[in-house]
Amino acid sequence: MAEDLSGLRTMARQAMKAEMLDADTELDLARAWRDKGCEASLHRLVNAYMRLAVSMAAKYRRYGAQMPDLVQEAGVGLMKAAEKFDPDRGVRFSTYAVWWIKASIQDYVMRNWSMVRTGSTSSQKALFFNLRRVRAKLEREAAANGETIDSQRLREMIAEEVGVPLRDVEMMDARLAGNDFSLNAQQAGEEGREWVEALEDESAQADETVTRNKDLGTARTWLKNAMDALNARERMIIIERKLKDDPRTLESLGSELGLSKERIRQLEAQALKKMRRELEARTGSAAEMLAHA
Repeated sequence: MAEDLSGLRTMARQAMKAEMLDADTELDLARAWRDKGCEASLHRLVNAYMRLAVSMAAKYRRYGAQMPDLVQEAGVGLMKAAEKFDPDRGVRFSTYAVWWIKASIQDYVMRNWSMVRTGSTSSQKALFFNLRRVRAKLEREAAANGETIDSQRLREMIAEEVGVPLRDVEMMDARLAGNDFSLNAQQAGEEGREWVEALEDESAQADETVTRNKDLGTARTWLKNAMDALNARERMIIIERKLKDDPRTLESLGSELGLSKERIRQLEAQALKKMRRELEARTGSAAEMLAHA
C-alpha cells in the first residue's frame, strides 16, 4: 500500500509539472498522431493532460476504489480519447477527453462495486452515480415543504428526475442497499453451519441418475442397431456428420470420397431414412429420436 501511495504521489507530481498546451500546439500534435502515427506527439499530448485524468479520478474515491487504480483507469480513458480525437472538429482535446476519462473511471467503479454485476446500460449507470444525490435532494425539498414522501412515491420521483424507468430505480436501489457477504460466513444461531450449506443441491438425485443411465444405455443399443443397417460408406458419413463434436462439412467428405457435395447430402439423407426404418421396426415410436437429425 505504501508503495502504491508513493507511486501515486510521484505520478501526481509529474502530472502537475507537465507542459500546458496552447490550442495550436495541441492541434499540431493531434494531427501528427492521426496523419503520421507519430508516437512522440501522442505521448506529449497525453502527458499534457494527465493532470486532468488525476483530478477526475480523485472525484470517485468515495466509491471505495483505490486511488492508484482510479488513476490508472483515468489514464486508459485518456489514451482512448487521444486515439480517437479528430483535431478538425473544432473542439479542444481537453473537452473531448473528459467524456472518455469519465466513462473509463465509471465503468471500473461499477465493475468493482460488487461481485454481482451492478449494471451496464446508460440508465443504470446514471442511477448508480446519481441515485443517492437525487434522493437526498428530493427529501430535502419535501422536508422544506413539510411533506412526507413514502418510499414508492420517492422512487417514482427519482425515476422522473433522472429520466429512467421505474424498474431500474427499484433494481438499483436494492443493489446499493445490500452488501456482498461470504457464503462461508456462519449463520446466526447455527453453530458451525455456513450459509453455503443451505444452498439447494442442484445435481441429479440417485434415482434420477439410475433412470438416466438406463435410458442412455437403451438409446445406445437402438443407435447401434440402426447403424448396423448401413453400409460402410453411409456409416462413415453419419459418424462424421452427426456423431462428432466437430462435424465435417459436405465439401470435406466429398473431397475425401471423390463425390460431389450434393451426392454426400443425398447419401446422408438416405442413411438417415434407413436408420429411421430400423428404429420403427424395432421400437415403434422410438423412431422420433432421429426425426430431427
